[in-house]
Amino acid sequence: MTGTVGSAPRNGETVVQRLAAFAAAARDHGVGAELRADAARRVLDVLGNSFAALSTPAAAAVRVLVTEWGGRPRATALGLGERYPEPSAALLGGTLAHAMDFDDTHLPSVLHPSASVVPAALAVAEAHGAGGAALLDAIAVGVEITVRVGMAGYNDDLGNSVFFERGLHATAICGTLGGAAAAAMLSGLDAAGIADAIGIAASMGSGLLEANRTGGTVKRVHCGWAAHAAVTAAALARAGLTGPPTVFEGRFGLLQAFCGDQAHVGAIVDGLGTEWELPNVFFKPYPCNHFTHAGIDAALRLRKRGVRADDIAALELGAPTAALRTIGEPAAAKARPESGYHAAFSGPYTVASALLGGGGLGLFHEDFTDQSARDPARLALAARVRCVPDTRCDEIFPHQFPAVLTASLHDGHTLTERIDVNRGGPANPLSADELATKFRLNTESLLTPTQAADVSDGVYRLANTDDLTTLLKLLHGPRYKGSTSVRGGARLPGSGAGRE
Repeated sequence: MTGTVGSAPRNGETVVQRLAAFAAAARDHGVGAELRADAARRVLDVLGNSFAALSTPAAAAVRVLVTEWGGRPRATALGLGERYPEPSAALLGGTLAHAMDFDDTHLPSVLHPSASVVPAALAVAEAHGAGGAALLDAIAVGVEITVRVGMAGYNDDLGNSVFFERGLHATAICGTLGGAAAAAMLSGLDAAGIADAIGIAASMGSGLLEANRTGGTVKRVHCGWAAHAAVTAAALARAGLTGPPTVFEGRFGLLQAFCGDQAHVGAIVDGLGTEWELPNVFFKPYPCNHFTHAGIDAALRLRKRGVRADDIAALELGAPTAALRTIGEPAAAKARPESGYHAAFSGPYTVASALLGGGGLGLFHEDFTDQSARDPARLALAARVRCVPDTRCDEIFPHQFPAVLTASLHDGHTLTERIDVNRGGPANPLSADELATKFRLNTESLLTPTQAADVSDGVYRLANTDDLTTLLKLLHGPRYKGSTSVRGGARLPGSGAGRE
């Protein structure tokens, strides 16, 4: 990376002005068929993850809130039969997209960009009558900006995100900016207006990571609030509010405020428009914290080699030192997670579950219910897992989230599986069939196979769709009406059960 906070802008343009010019050009000329196809896959992934999250307590809380707010019906709120103002629809959409920790991830920024950008873009596209190609262009740009701002906070010397080191949820902060750019594009703002929307949004993004360590479900709403703030920032820019032209590189700008002298402004603008990060964003095969995925794959390999829980005397999970703060500490809490949600952030639990047999693509939602988190067999095996830092993993992290799993067997044998490259990224991608399976499994409790196929077809045809109405009607119908959540056991509003 080149450039530091305070670097002189090129050709007199500030960073936000260059981002805005990039966004305006993409809207005017399109991003191309390949990037539109990638953006469509992001939309499908977000929708599938969102359907799966409709029963979560966080979604119930947001549904109650946006219903109380009311307002002018302009955008589809997934899981509700009515339409809502676009900031409210974006709040619910972003909450659903991130609630199951199944959303895509960029490395090494450790961002989940689509969960904020896609809901914001969908809400504004519907409210302003945009077509499918414009929607995909806006999503591509929004994800790109989100990732690039996140990379400005990545520090090579630390081998980690400065945002993350400071306890900040970069996804929520940077996703607000990318979402604002997408919303501004779809609102018809010119380059100056897009710059203002991004500049306004920089005062709105926030999020702390403490809930990952010690509990609380507020993190599920981070991307929802980012999407809500993004839509609001674009609307304020459209109404005449302005943002600071040096919002990124200024003395009191975003990078200095959040990352100090460790930020690299060049990461935002170097190669902008010619070198895209969007295709490098990883799809998640498992609905849990991405740091756990390599350990899951290692456990699945051991299982494939014939290792069974009864054979195991002890397990050692080696992982990057930075990742262990999330999946290995505090050790007692990770060995015995208090809920299904907390189990998704546990290295010991996810390894144990993979060895005992999971669903879906290896592990799936049924492995992260409160009931599963209390399963005596899983807890007994999780108690035998010791999490340790691994030097090779530290060298690779955070360009991948590697792990090494060693099983010491009762018969004296020791077996080791090392995973250096995560599934779902460009070096080990999920196939079209695997993505289709993920969407089908995410939606099977709410959509018939025919309905799921209709949604998939509608998403993949977006680039050639002038009117989003048909696709959005498919998203209106499914409403969760059960009484218990997938992860948490909280009672939800409504009565009865089943699909509507």
